[in-house]
Amino acid sequence: MRRAVTAVLGAVVGLMLASAAWADTKPLPAAGAAVVITAKVTVVGIDIPGRVITVKAADGTQATYRVSKDVKNFDQVKVGDIIVAKYYEAVAIRFTKPGAPEAAAGEAVATATPGELPAGAEVKQVTIKAKITAIAKDKKHITVQGPEGNKATFKVKDPAALTNVKVGDDVSLTYTEGFAIAVEPPKKK
Repeated sequence: MRRAVTAVLGAVVGLMLASAAWADTKPLPAAGAAVVITAKVTVVGIDIPGRVITVKAADGTQATYRVSKDVKNFDQVKVGDIIVAKYYEAVAIRFTKPGAPEAAAGEAVATATPGELPAGAEVKQVTIKAKITAIAKDKKHITVQGPEGNKATFKVKDPAALTNVKVGDDVSLTYTEGFAIAVEPPKKK
């Protein structure tokens, strides 16, 4: 799993650098927010040939999933194994000058190598150019309108980033989403 996570982290850095490569060398203000959710579940049922797994959360709820053939080493998963999943979501808003690219996208995927416990990670990143349509009075939220007319409101982590920003300014909005999953063997008694 370390290799998979390392590969994805390298890809994330590459995506971030690629999306920033066109930026003016003079720093422009930026804002954003991120969240990471971690969940642990225990494997309570598994159908290797059918590629179906049933897991149980700490609160007792169970869920059954069909597992893609892209998942390597699935045959190593056993009842009692712990699956750790992490979900990452971040929105970065960079205030831009006219002429910035309209959109960009990137994706990185990594999986476990043969013989390792099943693991994998995926990161997707999309950057669009948008226009600010509203700024909350407390400067903790910003509303933008994308190139297709869609509007979205985002929480701003540092309200000071909006000090010299006004409605009508252009922004480059980068949305990053990542998901990593790894199987841990059951604890020995």
